[in-house]
Amino acid sequence: MPTILSLLALWLALALPAAAADLPFAIIAAPGATAPHLTRESVALIFRRKQNYWENGTRIQPVNLPPAHPLRRAFSRTILGHAPEALEDYWREMYFHGVLPPHVLASEEAVILFVRATPGAIGYVSTCVPEHGVSVVFTVGEVPACPR
Repeated sequence: MPTILSLLALWLALALPAAAADLPFAIIAAPGATAPHLTRESVALIFRRKQNYWENGTRIQPVNLPPAHPLRRAFSRTILGHAPEALEDYWREMYFHGVLPPHVLASEEAVILFVRATPGAIGYVSTCVPEHGVSVVFTVGEVPACPR
């Protein structure tokens, strides 16, 4: 029997505009944290907290935007395959195993600042920002100002 929360999550997932999943974005990482390019699968493992360390042994520090943010919705649908609300059961289960979800920051600017200042950090933004001292490691769609 479905719960009210699961029905609400399903309704929200169906009510999302299709365009939200079409928003382009770039995955950014702290300089030197990882190889210059990641795959969609490796990013999903990181944000589901299934991969916790970079190859150099540095702990991975993923950060998200708030669940209602259009870019978070696009990232979640494209990389994780679900709307943020649909992952609530997953994170409840992970919590009982001692695993916390990624930190949530209020804005893309906060994500850039956190990733630049935190060894091992990874996040996503709507515009490539190589001049801000972060590495672009994966892109989805035509992201403005990304090197080709």
